[in-house]
Formats: sequence, structure tokens, C-alpha cells
Amino acid sequence: AQLNPRKLQAGLMLLVELSLDRTTPDVFERFRQAVLAIPEVMECYLVAGGFDYVLKLRVADMADYRSLLNEKLTSIPGVLQTHTYVVIEDIKETNCLPFLMR
Repeated sequence: AQLNPRKLQAGLMLLVELSLDRTTPDVFERFRQAVLAIPEVMECYLVAGGFDYVLKLRVADMADYRSLLNEKLTSIPGVLQTHTYVVIEDIKETNCLPFLMR
């Protein structure tokens, strides 16, 4: 079933790059547990590069995102900084693996 995020008060999609102050196993695990408890986080990836994680979030609007950022994300122990990107348009979104699309 394809759900309409707008009708479910989750019409705003954001991508958030997030850095931790330390990259130790215990800090990673605390972050992991905290993110698993935040329903607005749709996807979370540990990445190599300038940031430690990239998160895909869905919220109703910017006011909801501001609350989520201030009350949940930046209050996770070890979070050093975030950079947020607002998704203007979904160009392509799929769950189908490439070999299944041939």
C-alpha cells in the first residue's frame, strides 16, 4: 500500500547530516538506541565522510522539525552538530533493488 505522507501529517521530508563528538563504540550504540526510539526518523545511515550519520525524517512542518531537532536530536548525548536539507521534491523514491528492476 502506498501511503500519502501529507494526509498522515508527515508531508515535510528532511535529510539531516549529523556529527558526534566522539566515535567510540559506546557513543555509537547510545546514538543508535536513541534514534531507534524516534518515530520521525524514517532511515538512518552510518556514513564515511564529513559527517557520521545521515538521517531521513518526515514531519508535518518546520515547526515540528524545530521541536524534533531541539527536543530529541540535539539532546542525544554525543551529538556535536547537524546540517539539515529540506527536500523540495521527490524525484525518485524506490524500495526495489536494481537487479529486480531489469
